[in-house]
Amino acid sequence: MIITSLDLDKPGKQQGFLQVPYSHNLGGWANVMIPITLIARGKGPTVLILGGNHGDEYQGQIAAMKLARELTPDQVNGRIILIPSLNFPAARTATRLSPIDGMNMNRAFPGAAEGPVTSQIAHFLRTVLFPLSDVVIDIHSGGRSMEFVPCAHMHLVADREQRARMFAAMLAWNTDFAFLYADIAGTGLLPVEAENQGKLVVTTELGGGEAIPASVHRIAQSGLRNVLIHVGALKGRERTREGLSKPPTILTQALNREDYLLAPESGIFEISIDLGAKVKPGQTIGVIHHLERPDRAPESIIAHRAGYLITMRAPCLTQQGDCVAVIAERVSSRDVLRA
Repeated sequence: MIITSLDLDKPGKQQGFLQVPYSHNLGGWANVMIPITLIARGKGPTVLILGGNHGDEYQGQIAAMKLARELTPDQVNGRIILIPSLNFPAARTATRLSPIDGMNMNRAFPGAAEGPVTSQIAHFLRTVLFPLSDVVIDIHSGGRSMEFVPCAHMHLVADREQRARMFAAMLAWNTDFAFLYADIAGTGLLPVEAENQGKLVVTTELGGGEAIPASVHRIAQSGLRNVLIHVGALKGRERTREGLSKPPTILTQALNREDYLLAPESGIFEISIDLGAKVKPGQTIGVIHHLERPDRAPESIIAHRAGYLITMRAPCLTQQGDCVAVIAERVSSRDVLRA
């Protein structure tokens, strides 16, 4: 059902739209128009760059838009496809979920060709763009719900050769932290679909919130370019943390449900330690104050393991069951590659 005027096999630079059929109360023959840019030249990998999987995550959208404007074919080896705002309806309203169908783009796979708009986009990625691609880069942040230590991250995929390629590309982002994560909130994730197709998948959690520091934008943009150089799609010299006079990336993982701390009650969440700080078992990392009963002692959120506070809830107002923090334990590269 989705169409585009772009010729995905043509060399040069093309800019256009993915047109997703959509009818609404004031438009019987309407389309959702998702901007897409393709830059291709010669032999090399095909890299698909996605921002705006969630509409309230801006770092990737900005980084992809800037690349879409700046890149020229003579800088490229192979093919780079950029979709800065994948869930375009959500990006226009700064929401995590699509305002059209209420769906989460990152829980919409495998999708359906004649389903809701979000499902159609997922189906197009799964059946058209993923098969064309060697590398899939899905840029996330915490949006308005979470604040992360800026990190590149990945799943611990079963295929060891695929895992090693993903691990090297993750480190090429040159973030201070890298994070191996688990899926505790459902299935249908975009990265999982790409991983299942054997792709080299790079994902991130680059901070969060509405007010994004310039330092985080620099990490998003320099890291993206460095990964493109690393995989051979962009000309240039790859930069390493050692070459940048930075210490090695801190490798962390949170692979168990217990690592994701959920609010036992509703209230106002107060974090007690700094983001990225080391945590000890039994340490109180925050409390939930009772809005209706300020006379009650607050509910403590206790770390169950040693590790790092890798992310925390951004809005202080919290509902029972919301994730308020994630504790990630430190691991070695040997742990990651041989687990």
